[in-house]
Amino acid sequence: MAQRKPRQQREEATLAYELHGNLYLNITYHCTLRCGFCPKYQGVWNVQGYDLLLTFEPTTEEVLAAVGDPARYREIVFCGLGEPTLRLDTLLAVSSALRERGARHIRLNTDGLANLVHGRDVTADLAAVLDSVSVSLTAQDAATYNRHTRPKRTDAYPAMLEFLRAARGQGLDVTATAIDGLEGVDIPACERLAERLGVRFRGRVLDAVG
Repeated sequence: MAQRKPRQQREEATLAYELHGNLYLNITYHCTLRCGFCPKYQGVWNVQGYDLLLTFEPTTEEVLAAVGDPARYREIVFCGLGEPTLRLDTLLAVSSALRERGARHIRLNTDGLANLVHGRDVTADLAAVLDSVSVSLTAQDAATYNRHTRPKRTDAYPAMLEFLRAARGQGLDVTATAIDGLEGVDIPACERLAERLGVRFRGRVLDAVG
């Protein structure tokens, strides 16, 4: 099914949403990948009762206003239904300001393709303002990864693996994730791969979003 074009007034947009004592930041609806398991590719933009449709790219000031006092939250997470590193400058500016305002822990949920997209290693920039990174490993091999994530570039999988290594090398707390229930995904093999890369691993559940 084709992705539904988001439509809403700017003031209606959900830029920050709270779940499990954490605050999640929704800063873009654009993505690097076209994952078949992502709700928005079934025309669903609702996560745990929050409408994450966006029709614009929010400014740093708009995101910070949506957060309020960051110290209220156990963790602040760049997530949403888009890829946050596509708006790298905004991500870095927001995270830096949140740290100055007392954020306890800042995490990025990402597909791990920022270095590929931006044409340089951005992990040092991320490490300067983030505490941890969760990367969608998705699968134990490139063929399975490509089937589920539908990347536009054939080098996406090795680029994601290199991002994991680079982020770990910058001292970030790095976790690789994969979804149990996706056809062909071998969770134990994913966990072994994460171990070889020197990062943590967390299995997720298919269709459990948020």
